[in-house]
Formats: sequence, C-alpha cells, structure tokens
Amino acid sequence: MQPKVTIYDVANAANVSMATVSRVMNRNPKVKQETKERVLKVIHDLNYHPNAVAQGLASKKTTTIGVILPDLANDYFANLAVGIDDIALMYNYNIIIANSSEDTEKENKIVDNLLAKQVDGIIYMGRDQTEHFQKSTKDNGTAVVLAGSVDQEGTPSVNINYRKAICDATSFFLKQKQKVALVINDKNYSINSDYRIPGYQDALKKYGVSFDPNLIFEYRDNNSISNPMLQDIYDSDATAAVVYSDDVAIMLLNKGFQLGKSIPDDFQIITSNNTVVTKYARPMISSISQPLYDIGAVAMRILTKIMNNEKVQDKQVFLDYDIIHRGSTRI
Repeated sequence: MQPKVTIYDVANAANVSMATVSRVMNRNPKVKQETKERVLKVIHDLNYHPNAVAQGLASKKTTTIGVILPDLANDYFANLAVGIDDIALMYNYNIIIANSSEDTEKENKIVDNLLAKQVDGIIYMGRDQTEHFQKSTKDNGTAVVLAGSVDQEGTPSVNINYRKAICDATSFFLKQKQKVALVINDKNYSINSDYRIPGYQDALKKYGVSFDPNLIFEYRDNNSISNPMLQDIYDSDATAAVVYSDDVAIMLLNKGFQLGKSIPDDFQIITSNNTVVTKYARPMISSISQPLYDIGAVAMRILTKIMNNEKVQDKQVFLDYDIIHRGSTRI
C-alpha cells in the first residue's frame, strides 16, 4: 500500500513551510503567486488530500453539521434534507443526518452525540425542541437553525406562514359554505397552538362562522385507516377538512370511500405538504404547496452565516406558498 501523503511531504517537495502549504490550501491572498503555483503543482503531483480531522483540530472547526429530523422515510423531511445537503456541499460542510422518530429520549441522545462530535451547527426539523436540546446547544454555544419547525426562544427559522396558509385553505371551503374540520397531531405543539389553530380561527371569524372546538381533531399514534378519529371526522357532519399530513389525508380519503362517500362531491380535503404521495392517491389530493427544497437550502445558508459570524438580517424567514387544487376539492 502506498504511504499516505502528508502536509509535511508537500512542504518538503515544494521547499516551503507547512504553514505556507496551509495558507495556500485556505486561499490566503498573502501568499506570493509564484509560491502558490509551486505548492499547487506539488499538491497535484503528489495527489495530496488534506486530513479533514486535522484541519478541524487546527481551526477548532469540524466542518460538520448535524441534521435532526423526526421521520427519515417521510418525503416532506427528505425534500428538506436535499436542500440542506446541496448547500452544505457548496460550502464544503459534511452533514450527519439523525432520525429522532419523535421520541424524546432518542432525540436527547442524538443531541448529546452530535455535540460530542463537536458539530459546528445543527439544523432541526419537526416538533418542538426539547428543553434538553435547547439547554445543551445553548450551553455548548452551538449554532441552531430550524427548518419547517416553528421559532422557539428566538431561534432562527425558515418556514412558510403556517397561520396564513391554514386560513387560506379553510377560507376556500367557507366560501362554499362547507362545515370545515381541522386535523392536526397534538394541540400542544407550537405549530398547532400558535399557527394552525389561530389560522383556522382567523378564517372562521372572517366568514362569520362560530368556532366549534369539536371540529378540531388530533390524529395520533395509530397511523392506519382503523384509527377511530377518521370515523369521528365523518360523524361530525363536517363536509371538508384541512389536514396537517399528506399520509393522514390519504387515510381520510380512503375512510370516506369505505363509508360510501364520494370525494369531492360529499367531502373535500386539502392537505398541507404536497409531497409526491398526494399525486398517487385517486383522486389526487389538493394541497398547500411548500417550497421544501428552498426551506432546507435557505436554512443551511443562514446556518453558514451564523457559524462564520456573518450578519443575518432576518432570523425568521417566511417563504411563499400556494394551494394546488386537484381531485379532492371542487373548484
């Protein structure tokens, strides 16, 4: 096996100091052009690749980012991760993706492991962050940006305006004088208590409809068509629903068929994430369309700025959204 080329070998062959080689590798403008060209030629001839770990020790940076998401198999979070990864690659950062499974104990272990690896920053997706997450990252001085997860404790975040999006989706149905259900996961999550439910209430107020808390449904745990909550939605005499998850929207659609309902004639659905599964259903499901790739990409770019002590003008970024109408709504 060929011995690994070191920075010492490069310095020796180019007749310069190791510090000069390091400056050339880091594009320091103070290196003379002639010296720079000589060092780069030696690097090319020797096929030298710098040791990232050693570089990290020298600069006190690991050029590694932790990405915590709640469900790696969910297209919503996968699309966010693609945007993160592309920008990370552009700025020469490596990423470690960790799946929390929405399990508090598991998430706390993930945070501890990432901090032990001395990641330079963390991008967090999903539900509210745990107290352990917030305290540990703050105590460690680790930069954090939220992607598709709402702002907590002033943490920089990138999202759409969930409150306005839910208001718009609900308003679409109220214009048709439909009785509208709102399907969420947990009322206590900030994205629901501070954004989705207020957005739903904004639309009701706009159209002079009394708020009925019994039309808010929490879909939890049993991720199947047998979940009794699906039956409860139809039993409520609602004629339309705004749903937080594409997978749940498909199960609501299928439950309607099971009950002999015609979609969209008897019941209409707008879901929230516009992942590819909305196009697999029959009829295809109408959805709030989020720029998922862009949310991930912008979050990663903000994180690079924070890590490099650059000025971040907007710490809470809202990107544009749209509502795509397909076969589950009447227009």
